[in-house]
Amino acid sequence: MRDRFPMLMVGGLLFSVILGSFLLRGASRGGFADTLSTYRSSENGARALYLLAQESGLPVIRRSADLQILDEKSSAAVVLLAVEVEGAREDDPDETLLAEERDAGVADEDVPHEGFNALQATELSATEREKLLSHVKAGHALIYVPWGSRENPLLDALGVKLSKVETTLPMRTLVPPMPTPYTLGVERVEAKVQALLKLPSDAVPVLQDAQFERPVAAVVPYGLGKVLVVGAPELAMNQALARADNAQFWLSAFHALSSGPYEFSEYHHGFTNERSIVDFAKRYGLHFAVAQLLLGVALWSVSLKRFGRPHPPPESARVGATDALFAMSRLYREGRHHAFAAGLIAKGLTQELALYSGLPAHAQPAAVAEGLLARGREDLSQGLRAIVRRAEESQSDKDLQQLAARAAELRNRIHPTGLKRVPAVSAEES
Repeated sequence: MRDRFPMLMVGGLLFSVILGSFLLRGASRGGFADTLSTYRSSENGARALYLLAQESGLPVIRRSADLQILDEKSSAAVVLLAVEVEGAREDDPDETLLAEERDAGVADEDVPHEGFNALQATELSATEREKLLSHVKAGHALIYVPWGSRENPLLDALGVKLSKVETTLPMRTLVPPMPTPYTLGVERVEAKVQALLKLPSDAVPVLQDAQFERPVAAVVPYGLGKVLVVGAPELAMNQALARADNAQFWLSAFHALSSGPYEFSEYHHGFTNERSIVDFAKRYGLHFAVAQLLLGVALWSVSLKRFGRPHPPPESARVGATDALFAMSRLYREGRHHAFAAGLIAKGLTQELALYSGLPAHAQPAAVAEGLLARGREDLSQGLRAIVRRAEESQSDKDLQQLAARAAELRNRIHPTGLKRVPAVSAEES
């Protein structure tokens, strides 16, 4: 089993490579990332928004670290898309129950995580919230797209309240209530709305429901900075950017809020900067990580093999084998089993020569001799016939020793390369 274990490991790694190829196919479609992650290119991802800003010349960054350390000297604007906040609560559960419908998709209150993202995605902690608010207060910008209509400490600090929209309502048309730099070139926006906003007096509404005339997106000043709050997370999804003036709204809002760079938080979607083999594969490609594993297993497999001359057996095994050999030889001598021992020698030689001549191991000596002759090995054919004949005539220790010596010489002729040639058995001797 020990000899087969390296092969089992190699087979397991090959299976991992095949499985990894299927995973890469899934990853190429961006389905491995979290909802509204900029790595996710399926319908409910935000990869299109990230690429839109990037292709428009805006400096954008994917942030894979938490928000506990923010450079106050940097002009970076933080973007939080569907990031849950620690301490979120439901102040008016009756309102949610009346407006909520089962299987409402983007209207659910909990962010729909998929697979292991439910374990990897983290909330915005209280420490991160305070650092982020201090960063905004110092004169920086923040874009916050909450999921659902739950209140949380971040919205409380901004003085914003959420009012859940009834999930049975179809896609809403949003319009700018007044001309602002945040909606430059925007006539209408189409998206599914999860929450309407209740704003403080100093807030600037930038989008409102065309029918209800209530704000869905607004810019809230906070200290020297400002925060864009959007109650329609579907507006940031890949599937929504092609509708109406949705893409233009984001470009105008980006340009009006800050000169950048814009840091999209991927840490809260499960992408951290911890070093591991998964991060190595994500950065350099899965094939390099698998190749590194295969190299390690190959070196380990080679280390199990020995090179050079074999070690002599332990003293106890060597002495025991010698004693057993002497005991067997004494039994044969005392019982005068010379003919039987000679027959065993002839049988073993016949089996080895049978394999060389292409015959089964149980072939008769005459057939083996004919096969050797057909292969052009007349010396081996004559030698085998002579050994079989001498085995039948062996009656003493001397005959048995001579037979064993002849059999050894004949065996050495099978592959004569690098060995001293032994004269063939003459016709007179055979």
